[in-house]
Amino acid sequence: MTYTLPDLAYDPGALEPHLNARIVELHHGKHHAAYVTAANATLDKLAEARAADKWDTIVGLEKSLAFNLGGHVLHSIYWTNLSPNGGGEPAGALADAIVASFGSFASFKAQFSQATITAQGSGWGLLTYEPLGERLIVEQLEVHHESTVLGGVPILAVDAWEHAYYLQYENRRADYVAAIWNVINWPDVERRWRLAAGGG
Repeated sequence: MTYTLPDLAYDPGALEPHLNARIVELHHGKHHAAYVTAANATLDKLAEARAADKWDTIVGLEKSLAFNLGGHVLHSIYWTNLSPNGGGEPAGALADAIVASFGSFASFKAQFSQATITAQGSGWGLLTYEPLGERLIVEQLEVHHESTVLGGVPILAVDAWEHAYYLQYENRRADYVAAIWNVINWPDVERRWRLAAGGG
């Protein structure tokens, strides 16, 4: 199977003023697309290595696959987690699950924001369903694939790489994170949570 860049469900300018159109265009059409291309190229190189019994390249290729495929997966979540009709707070069962795991929505939002703002260098803030404890946790993911809880399913992903915000917010990552809450697509987050909690 070849990985493909998913289309956006909205116009690149639809998230303004919180994310401007040029950032969305570059982020989706250049950065995300590059991870898709690199993931496919790495799969081809792995197939060639297997066919030729050249196992000395496996370590580097597996790291490359983890990085690029992680970038593709997380960006695919990120785009659907955003909506021009987003913002506010979740309702219903997801809201109850957040309260059960964090005490309140305000507490969750503060923890998630801080994790995203303080990611060292490049990384992500994630709300993840952790199946062993059947709870929601916040993760501060390094790059695209390091420091992650094995078995966890990300249901909300906020990109903290500079390419996600720098053209608009410059070095003010905290302002970007504050703005992103205005476009969070809570129905999509809830859909992902229900699939993860239900084993889908």
